[in-house]
Amino acid sequence: MGSLDQDQLTCQGCGVTIQTQDKEKPGFVPASALNHDPVICQRCFRLKHYNEIQDVPYTDDQFLDMISQIADTNGLVVKLVDIFDFSGSFIHSLHRLTGSNPIILIGNKVDLLPKSTNHNKLKQWMKKTAADLGLTVKDVLLVSAKTGIGFDQAKAAIEHYRNGQNVYVVGCTNVGKSTFINYLINESTGTKDAITTSYFPGTTLGFIEIPLDETSVLYDTPGVINRGQIAHHLSDHDIKLITPAKEVKPRVYQLNSQQTLFIGGLARFDFIKGDRQPFVCYFANSLDIHRTKLAKADSLYREHIGELLTPPSQASLTKYPALIEQTFRVTGEKTDIVFPGLGWITVTGIGATIVVSSPADVPVSKRPAII
Repeated sequence: MGSLDQDQLTCQGCGVTIQTQDKEKPGFVPASALNHDPVICQRCFRLKHYNEIQDVPYTDDQFLDMISQIADTNGLVVKLVDIFDFSGSFIHSLHRLTGSNPIILIGNKVDLLPKSTNHNKLKQWMKKTAADLGLTVKDVLLVSAKTGIGFDQAKAAIEHYRNGQNVYVVGCTNVGKSTFINYLINESTGTKDAITTSYFPGTTLGFIEIPLDETSVLYDTPGVINRGQIAHHLSDHDIKLITPAKEVKPRVYQLNSQQTLFIGGLARFDFIKGDRQPFVCYFANSLDIHRTKLAKADSLYREHIGELLTPPSQASLTKYPALIEQTFRVTGEKTDIVFPGLGWITVTGIGATIVVSSPADVPVSKRPAII
């Protein structure tokens, strides 16, 4: 085995091409393990020996090639999204790739939402937004892969909708897909030995097979890299600052028109016109919000971006894109102005004209308030 050209080796677990250079990429094997028989990649090794799924990112084209194979099978597609980054973690082409197979949509990280969140309203919004993006889903569920909230309902829904067929779990990188699958494995089997002893090689490039019962399989699919995620513009340190680690606490700002809120230095919220009113901010508790007068906002941004207005820190500043403006008018209905990957600001609905600024590939959107 060791005498073979490395490029000719494929993982006996998932079929991916073996490589020894980059442990973050698919197919990584330490050079010292090339003489083992069989050769399996680090991702499959960790599943087999530690009952642990690790996500590996694939380019859009690689991912789409793999996922399109689902259309030729019969099974349930479980699509995982990040509640705090719905648009950034939504795979827009999924409905063209999975054939007529049923799809359920699962929003992860529900433990981070304020306790006052209306879960039914959020699920209705998720279902409608998915439909607007071309994806009809059978059901929407909310879970926390970290704490286990909602897993009983998710497991019951998966069992119901799969109808004895295989299950394919799909999602972008950073949505918590690996944690979700690990939780399912541990809940289903109770012991890691059950997976180790029943582990068997996958048949499709890049997928990992996890037996559900004697006749069906759960497939873990590699995560797709979605370039419309704000995290791609930030350093690891900055990503930690914007990612909620515990329940988000609302922060209320009473604003007059012609006042501005900066969300760190990542995005901007200008209250242009309307009566004095409260604006409720839902962002990671560690992310600073700065209020200033609209007339001073441009100079404040120029002079203090990367310092007072951070993140982006100096390490991220050179690659952070210019901010692009969008205008929203809110009247008659309590509305959330959503900053993908960051959080949202709730507007009361008594009447407001707002200009928001964010990177062009991370556009702000609005939805009916979920709180």
